Amino acid sequence: MESIHKLDTFNDIITSENPVIVKFQADWCPDCRRMDMFIGDILEEYNQYNWYDVNRDELPEVAEKYEVMGIPSLLIFKEGKKIAHLHSANAKTPEEVQEFLQASL
Repeated sequence: MESIHKLDTFNDIITSENPVIVKFQADWCPDCRRMDMFIGDILEEYNQYNWYDVNRDELPEVAEKYEVMGIPSLLIFKEGKKIAHLHSANAKTPEEVQEFLQASL
């Protein structure tokens, strides 16, 4: 999963014609570390998609614009628009993440 550190890079990535998945997280977030323990298997299963990582503390304006109120959150973008959002409360288990991806992609 490639990390995004600049607003311009983020804006370029989300304009893709193919869906891109962006995980919003923070270094201090225990739920984010828990997701890190299982997200690798999901990345392998959904490897036809490009996955990115944003530290919400580095790009707070992006988190605010796309209503990322809790972390970790997974957002799916296509052609510059947010097409799906898995809020942190529903992103606690691999099953929840897989259900979201199946329904959204």
